[in-house]
Amino acid sequence: MSELQQRLIHHLQALYPSADTTELANQILRDMRLTPDTPSPGRHTGSWDQRDIMVITYGNSVSHRSDTGSEESPLSTLHRFLDDRLQNLITAVHILPFFPYSSDDGFAVTDYTRVNPEIGSWRDIEAIAHHYRLMADVVINHCSASHPWFLNFLAARNPGRDYFFTIDPDADLSQVVRPRTSELLLTADTVDGPRHVWCTFGHDQVDLDFRNPSVLIEFVRIIRQYLDHGVCIFRLDAVAFVWKEPGTSCLNLPQTHELVRLLRTLLEHADPDTIIITETNIPKRENLTYFGNSNEAHAIYNFSLPPLLLHTLLRGNCRHLKSWLMTMPPAQAGTFFLNFIASHDGIGLRPAEGLLSDEEIHTLIHSMELFGGRISWRATSGVERRPYEINIALWDALAGTSEGADQWQLARFLCAHTILLALEGIPAFYLHSLVATGNDHERVNASHHNRHINRHHWDYHVLNARLDDPATHHHHVFQALSRLIGVRRRQPAFHPNATQFTLHLGEQVFAFWRQSIQREQSIFALNNISDTEQTLLLSDINLIDTDEWVDLISGSPLESHQDTLVLAPYQCLWLSNLPLTD
Repeated sequence: MSELQQRLIHHLQALYPSADTTELANQILRDMRLTPDTPSPGRHTGSWDQRDIMVITYGNSVSHRSDTGSEESPLSTLHRFLDDRLQNLITAVHILPFFPYSSDDGFAVTDYTRVNPEIGSWRDIEAIAHHYRLMADVVINHCSASHPWFLNFLAARNPGRDYFFTIDPDADLSQVVRPRTSELLLTADTVDGPRHVWCTFGHDQVDLDFRNPSVLIEFVRIIRQYLDHGVCIFRLDAVAFVWKEPGTSCLNLPQTHELVRLLRTLLEHADPDTIIITETNIPKRENLTYFGNSNEAHAIYNFSLPPLLLHTLLRGNCRHLKSWLMTMPPAQAGTFFLNFIASHDGIGLRPAEGLLSDEEIHTLIHSMELFGGRISWRATSGVERRPYEINIALWDALAGTSEGADQWQLARFLCAHTILLALEGIPAFYLHSLVATGNDHERVNASHHNRHINRHHWDYHVLNARLDDPATHHHHVFQALSRLIGVRRRQPAFHPNATQFTLHLGEQVFAFWRQSIQREQSIFALNNISDTEQTLLLSDINLIDTDEWVDLISGSPLESHQDTLVLAPYQCLWLSNLPLTD
């Protein structure tokens, strides 16, 4: 028996102890088009560096109608926009679910095997994947209630009749943790009578039952198809909820971690350069467990960063952000953090639990509502509900402080992204933040879905005109961020796995030190997160006297006689002992 077969059987025995795991392993190998003697790729050491930047977008975030009236597919338009505006800035693109769907903007999938014809085709996906590393969602926890599998479940036909998690409604579900306030169970009228189907996210998103190995087989085939079409980064959506056991929280169960390890084994043998990222919007300690022993996810989202950074800039105090950074372990060899401060979802509040007090979260929510934001809620045990996320465009979220709107919106917005670019990990920009899209109240009012506030649909010509017009904030943000990205990509100290240490320069200056893996470069990232001028003593920063230091952002060198630094409101410095190079 080969090493690969043995590894697969080990995973499968943990998941399906009563199954014929040898035959199941062989079936998986056939569906993944692997042979038992496919060689092990060895330990993943990382195929990324400081040049790696990701953009997150829907396939139809930018669309175009030609002068003749014929429509270009939105995916083709997106590809054109990426090439025109971003090809020298990014290396990877996350196209949010691009499959046919019934709700939740793609996350209630009706067909995993096709591209939504309203936005394009597999040919469009392959064209983008040819030029950029492509991340796609594996919507693994649930599918649409309109999916053929679920329709077969209702009719007691295969495939599907035993694909969904059902339970006696009298079972002990008091400990279940969910991100929604809707009823957990859907009463489905099947040909065999009523069945109670588990719905973590809502009744149009019915949870699959991975206790049935046939469901695993289906997703092995889906992943193989995505590989064939050029996907190389696999985002396991809502994977923390995928395994259920009554009487538990049904969150982060051991079988869930085993499933991630199994998929990692398959993907690293199919293509050693593929990456798994787990989408686990949960508190920090739980989130970190998805690295495993460098044998689960290659990357995890830094979910605590968005709410903490937003709180920091609203309050002009970095105490909590600094404390969090000090407790973050460096990513293990062959892994990295994916850093983001805005996404298609809201600003999650669960990752702030234990980091911000209830009073601080309440203040944050109140400020966001003043700036046009909405609040989405989740259910906890019993009948209690708690705020789950803030729905708001980041541009509007940073319109002011907790005291109200002010004149520092642009500076504050750029400060947030300068911090994002300097932290350990790979930065991911939501497209709407990169171009400073504001709240889309019109779309929310039309759909009555809070998340649509940050999912604007741009016309290609209108967006380009805004980006080219120096009178718009879109132009100023895009130009400034483009330049910062260009600077970051040339600094070895900003490698995703370069050393990082937190500095202590007061509560108005968020500061940290990065050192390149080869130790040839040091960068001191100094960020005034307040609306008041801050003066620093260079002796407190501990610069090496024999080196010459330059601020990479402004290009200005430090003078040999200089003993203080003055930071304007929201000003950031990247002090480097290596000059900025072309």
